Amino acid sequence: MAKKEKSEYLIQAVSHALDLLEQFHGETDELGVTELSKRLKLHKNNVFRLLATLESRGYIEQNRVTENYRLGLKTLELGQTFIRQMGLLRQSKPVLESLVKDCNETTYVAILKDFSIIYLDAVETDMTVRVVPRVGSRLPAYCTAAGKVQIAFMSDEELENYLPGRELKRFTNNTIIDKDQLKKQLKEIAEQGYAIDNEELDIGVKCVSAPIRDYTRRIIGAVSISGPSMRFGDERIDKELIPLAIKASEEISAKLGFQK
Repeated sequence: MAKKEKSEYLIQAVSHALDLLEQFHGETDELGVTELSKRLKLHKNNVFRLLATLESRGYIEQNRVTENYRLGLKTLELGQTFIRQMGLLRQSKPVLESLVKDCNETTYVAILKDFSIIYLDAVETDMTVRVVPRVGSRLPAYCTAAGKVQIAFMSDEELENYLPGRELKRFTNNTIIDKDQLKKQLKEIAEQGYAIDNEELDIGVKCVSAPIRDYTRRIIGAVSISGPSMRFGDERIDKELIPLAIKASEEISAKLGFQK
């Protein structure tokens, strides 16, 4: 069977919605249904339905005085997320590489997305036994060092809204599934400024992580050192890996404009 071209998978309605969003560029602040209909060569009713859908999701908003439409706050949020992630990737890469030279373990930079973490980038160790990088994968935040070190700094109210109703799945015997116990550990993490994954997601794998902040002082990610538990003894974690993770997170944060 011949492989389909990507163009054959395109959804016309989504394509039209993106075409509509792309009309708002340059000095074009607001546009009406009639003008958009002409530009897109679509019937006014179709344009109105596209606008209504985008407006309901916050990507478009209507000026109630002129009745014209303009970009909504959601588009700004997406743009800022892109800029933040690209800045984080660019600034963290050399730090991750330096960190691997210091400890010869696999290093990551990860962000929090909903109730998961996503590893944006990783630099591998040259050790034969190593942790395989999971760049792009979504992993549960509550049982990973990179996740815990980010949700630990949520306010009590944010955490209350974040946890209720969520079932904490057990992955290993060390996974914390009791919410009160998790909250207690998160409070300790916030006080000490780092988190440890003690084989809570994968048996035989440990991880140390510290938070990354930007110029607004907000936590936007985490840097992690991960490896087999046989090399991650308590003494090494305390004396070597925790200080290295914190140092790396502070270096990346400083590159992103964070000042203590």
